Amino acid sequence: MVLTFDPFREFDRLAGQMFGGAAGSTATMAMPMDLYRSGDHFVLHCDLAGIDPGSVQVDVDNRVLTIRAERSARTDADVQWVRRERATGTFERRLTLGDGLDLDKIAATWQDGVLTLTIPVAEAAKPRRIEITTGTPAVTSETAPQQAITSS
Repeated sequence: MVLTFDPFREFDRLAGQMFGGAAGSTATMAMPMDLYRSGDHFVLHCDLAGIDPGSVQVDVDNRVLTIRAERSARTDADVQWVRRERATGTFERRLTLGDGLDLDKIAATWQDGVLTLTIPVAEAAKPRRIEITTGTPAVTSETAPQQAITSS
């Protein structure tokens, strides 16, 4: 048996309409996203179905990545809504980016309503292997310590 009427969903919808929720609201809403690391870069996917890619804005300021998008409501006068669940208005996501990322090389692509950002790891932050040499290191007078280290 499939339940087509969910009283709790209807209550949420009605409360949203009465108190300024998603339906017809101008409040800023978050967009669903996935974030993962793949090799030497991070990948961020944001679902923005039905949004004009020209309305999407991606900024980085002081290590804060901001993604803003706008979905306009239909304004057809002859439309009689039966069900309206897709939110309209401004969508925004802010992420604080950690040290060790190359913010100058962030790339953004758009495909099938999904914004994809590729954020590379900076060269200085990538793991590296230190080569071990055998033998006695040469100590010059410039690099020799002024005092000997003693252990007790």
